[in-house]
Amino acid sequence: QVQLVESGGGLVQPGGSLRLSCAASGSIFSINAMGWYRQAPGKEREERELVAVLTSGGRTNFADSVQGRFTISRDKAKNTTYLQMNSLKPEDTAVYYCNHAVVPFPGSHEYDYWGPGIQVTVSS
Repeated sequence: QVQLVESGGGLVQPGGSLRLSCAASGSIFSINAMGWYRQAPGKEREERELVAVLTSGGRTNFADSVQGRFTISRDKAKNTTYLQMNSLKPEDTAVYYCNHAVVPFPGSHEYDYWGPGIQVTVSS
């Protein structure tokens, strides 16, 4: 089993910054991709938006709405992924979820894991 735990959320004023962390633990042989999603107020789970993704090969992809403002990075030794969010806007307000594509054991399938989510509120 793999556990993901997000931290670093909270209330910030427009134009401010936050850094979210996602710590992974448990049975992890390899992590093929690390991503951040968000679910805006009033949206259903199926409407979660991909914010950023980082592959094990170092490729990144960002939603158009956050391009140039957000960065994603990884501390492999700590099994921790970060989402640095700058120039935050009220429309960035959402619950942010960490998602990892994990191979638990050598030769096993890849599985998707989610953290419980963390609230980010951008408001004056």
